[in-house]
Amino acid sequence: MKKSILALAATSVFVATPAFAQDATPFTGPYVGGVLGVDSVELESNGLDGNDKGTIYGGVIGYDMNLGGVIVGLEGEYTESEASESQRNILTAGDKASLNAGRDLYAGARVGYQIDPNAMLYVKGGYTNAKAKLSYDDNVGNAFSVSDKLDGYRVGGGLEASANNMFVRLEYRYSDYGKYETSSLVPNIDTSRHQGVVMAGLRF
Repeated sequence: MKKSILALAATSVFVATPAFAQDATPFTGPYVGGVLGVDSVELESNGLDGNDKGTIYGGVIGYDMNLGGVIVGLEGEYTESEASESQRNILTAGDKASLNAGRDLYAGARVGYQIDPNAMLYVKGGYTNAKAKLSYDDNVGNAFSVSDKLDGYRVGGGLEASANNMFVRLEYRYSDYGKYETSSLVPNIDTSRHQGVVMAGLRF
């Protein structure tokens, strides 16, 4: 179902772009929009790794300037995620570490190139702060869980189509939160995520 939603959104971008009425100065000014997509959380420790997928949803705000076909802008984003991931046999046979993703805050910049009067390709990067719940059970009577905030960076890119004061984006992004450790019971766990999202919104 999620793949069908993304495929339908991708088709709508390419079909709608030629039919859009051209803006006087596209990709300029403040905007707000919604975010919907797929979030894949990955854990890696002691040579073991795994990932699980869930839905991501939220909102984005930003401001762009069109400098003669080169677009530069700033943006902020708030999303919630239903993704989670678990790993077993990390330190001892039968132990288990789980990470449940929560809200994610992002602030960054992007640079785009206008490939059509109403379409552009862009890359982006910035800071991300994700809330997550980490649980660990060593299978011999020691278990705990803790909620924490993970700091990291995000990079990505995508395609945006614009029509008057409306826009649609298809975007891929990768976030890395480095190594995470809560206590001596839990080893360093590399935490990262891959996301594919559709955004739609309005410019003012």
